[in-house]
Amino acid sequence: MRVIQFAAAFLAWLGRHGTRAVAISVFLGIALPQLASVLKPYVAEAIFMLLLLAFLRVEPRALAGYFTRPSLVLAATAWMMLVSPAILCVVFKLAGLDQSMPGLYIALVLQVSGAPIMSAPAFAALMGLDAALSLATLMACIVVTPLTAPVFVALFLDASLAVSPATLALKLFVLLGGSAFVAWAIRYLAGAEWLDRQRQRVDGLSVVTLFVFAIAVMDGVGALFLARPFFILGMIALCFAIALGMMAATVLCFAKAGREHAFALGLSAANRNVGIMLAALGSALPDLSWLYMGLAQFPIYLLPQMLLPLARRIVARRNSGDSGLPDR
Repeated sequence: MRVIQFAAAFLAWLGRHGTRAVAISVFLGIALPQLASVLKPYVAEAIFMLLLLAFLRVEPRALAGYFTRPSLVLAATAWMMLVSPAILCVVFKLAGLDQSMPGLYIALVLQVSGAPIMSAPAFAALMGLDAALSLATLMACIVVTPLTAPVFVALFLDASLAVSPATLALKLFVLLGGSAFVAWAIRYLAGAEWLDRQRQRVDGLSVVTLFVFAIAVMDGVGALFLARPFFILGMIALCFAIALGMMAATVLCFAKAGREHAFALGLSAANRNVGIMLAALGSALPDLSWLYMGLAQFPIYLLPQMLLPLARRIVARRNSGDSGLPDR
């Protein structure tokens, strides 16, 4: 019994210090290469668990209130899942990456085709931004991912992958639909009140699962960094450039919606859920694709902390009465 109580207390503690623990896990993945190679085969299971825990944290009845701005949510979803991926995939193609660095090209196409990370609303809330808008957009993007991602695979990667677009769509549907169904079943059997009391422990489990995923995708990064440090640093710089570029374009695109809303949407657009793509296509991806998607975790875990001062300025302006909203 004491072991169970200790484990529950430890998970709750992790839940209260989640962002720091997750950030540390990225660097542990580089420092512990033996552990990374052991955990790499379990990426799909880790992603399913992350999705399940994220759905457990979403109150279904509350979602109706998050769609008070359906036009903005729909516009943001169309931008993130159709318009910006199409533009970027064409840019990658015109740059000749499919011929010069096909592994990187595959990873970039899959990255920009994915939905925002499941923790986007949590990061928005921690930064004082509009978490409701972030969550509503995330849910809409998740719904369309099994439809849009295979289209981009068919258009830009069909000949590069051993998995057909139809198979990808099926795997994405199983991952997303299966985790959502299991979460609904747990909520139905355990009850909403019990789940509400487990919030910190659920967050703690998310941290543990993120720890497994972050370490797994860093397999081989440490050794490659020692052998080719400038190549790894250049790849990390590219990851940040892609993330910041998508964020800046989104903020500009939705500037008329107000600074806070545009910034929250930009944060979601910057950090894409490459884990879902890894879970669906892991065995079909070349080593360079794995490497890039592993290094893409750096901006995901570090950008919220780096952009926190800017977010605080935006929130301070809102609290002072200057919301940044256009005149109506």
